Amino acid sequence: MTLNLAIVGGDGTGPEVVAEGLKVLEAVAKDMNFTVGTKEFPFGAKHFLSTGNVLTDDDIEQLKSYDAIYLGAVGHPDVKPGILEKGLLLKMRFDLDQYINLRPVKLYEGIETPLAGKTTKDIDFVCVRENTEDLYCGNGGLTRKGTPNEISTQEMIATRFGAERCVRYAFDLARARKAAGYPGRLTLVHKTNVLTYCGDTWHRAFTEVGEADYPEIERDYHHVDACCMYMVTRPELYDVIVVPNMFGDIITDLGAAIAGGMGIASSGNLNPDKSNNNPSMFEPIHGSSPDIAGQNKANPLAAIDSLAVLLQETGRKKDEDVLIKAGDRVAKAVQSITHKFTGKRLDRSGFSTTEIGQMVLDAL
Repeated sequence: MTLNLAIVGGDGTGPEVVAEGLKVLEAVAKDMNFTVGTKEFPFGAKHFLSTGNVLTDDDIEQLKSYDAIYLGAVGHPDVKPGILEKGLLLKMRFDLDQYINLRPVKLYEGIETPLAGKTTKDIDFVCVRENTEDLYCGNGGLTRKGTPNEISTQEMIATRFGAERCVRYAFDLARARKAAGYPGRLTLVHKTNVLTYCGDTWHRAFTEVGEADYPEIERDYHHVDACCMYMVTRPELYDVIVVPNMFGDIITDLGAAIAGGMGIASSGNLNPDKSNNNPSMFEPIHGSSPDIAGQNKANPLAAIDSLAVLLQETGRKKDEDVLIKAGDRVAKAVQSITHKFTGKRLDRSGFSTTEIGQMVLDAL
């Protein structure tokens, strides 16, 4: 089989960490007898500054012809905050209906957590964040701007359709994890005591789907403020978390922090429906770090781990076991070398970008 990838290196250190991921991909593909086709796209700050475009509708149509999108990082001090995030990342999510944001939260051996006394056994869960609704829809407006009577509104949107398909994905994941030896527990995170309309839609979808179709999965509910407290005091409570977009944006970054920081955090923006060809997009969640771009200093582990998620999730959508197994091998290779970072900061480990990439290749 052939895996066709759209490559968006992006800005700053993005192209450098993606390059290491592609070396790992080439090696595992050769070893497992599948081929890879890639095409690089220039999207990012440089492209925007030179053309005035971030991502056009024609660009989206081009991306639809690929199996997945592999992105490095976007962001540059010459581009105002929000332009690339909304024009590139959010446009991809909405136009390609990437309705699941998948964020593993797993502490690896040798990576330090700021949580005293917690180990790799305590921090090992997955956040499933709804990715196309909520406050990110942009419904609202601004009037009387710049006056004492300025009014701004932004609406939280929840549909039963959007909540239910996210909840079902999370239940399926909890079921798969249960089969692999995890607790099989799904926790809904919301704020139903205040957000009584959107919260009610989510809670009913969660309860009704769970009772009807997933009776073997333990269900729990936490308010988002309680979740933040539990994540830093009792992270072992969590197996799979399902959460709407805005709250998910916040708690997934908290999850990255307790698992060692942005330098080790992977993610996937998924359209898992097998009934369409919309590609999913995979990226490390760290920034572009323009201050060290081109210096061979960026840690590529999050990008390589995101490649593992790309292979696993694309394999599930395409029903290609070879891709799932390749992703598992890449993930295990990353986890097998993190002990070398014991006592070191991920962003100042003393290892170069290419040295870390070679460590993973050797482990693979």
